[in-house]
Amino acid sequence: MIAALFDLDGTLTDSLPLILHTYETVFREMGLKWQPDAVLDMIGLPLRQIAKTFAAGRDAEFLAAYQSIYFRDHDRLMRIYPWTNDLLRALRGSGMRLGVVTSKGRKGTEKTLRWTGLAPYFEVVVTADDSPTHKPDAGPVLAALRAMELAPAVAAYVGDSVYDVLAGKAAGTLTAAVTWGAADRERLQACRPDAVCDDWRELTAFLGG
Repeated sequence: MIAALFDLDGTLTDSLPLILHTYETVFREMGLKWQPDAVLDMIGLPLRQIAKTFAAGRDAEFLAAYQSIYFRDHDRLMRIYPWTNDLLRALRGSGMRLGVVTSKGRKGTEKTLRWTGLAPYFEVVVTADDSPTHKPDAGPVLAALRAMELAPAVAAYVGDSVYDVLAGKAAGTLTAAVTWGAADRERLQACRPDAVCDDWRELTAFLGG
């Protein structure tokens, strides 16, 4: 394995507090019934798809409200995990090539990578704006691999949701599911990833860093 591709939210960034705060505020302001468990189940899918699910016919309003609140509160609530830099430094130090494949839009992704200082680690970043298909489809993962001129067999995709695992499997990469994000271990294991990791050292060992 010579490359590792990562989901961003809930995998490298401790962003679920920001995301759930944003969704809850949008639901309240739009007079929608707050459904935290249903929202958690959909984290990992593109925002546009989530908006259509919970606010059909008002999805444009939902999207605009989400973007406004998210960017307003981003710098106050966005964090990386305490060990994120250690993980990425260890992998880069071992010669591994790194990329990000996320269902966030380009604007939000770039803001997060700049704010957290993670941008320099990655040679390729694929967002929801860069692929006509989205996780759990293989398209975004394959787009990153094409940009890196790599075959799926030499890469792994790492994420915290079932959509990440399914996308990696569909693309033909190895898959690692991490348990510190949106989905619990049982849901992740049901997708049969190549590894389920409970801490960053287990993930580093799996990736060969």
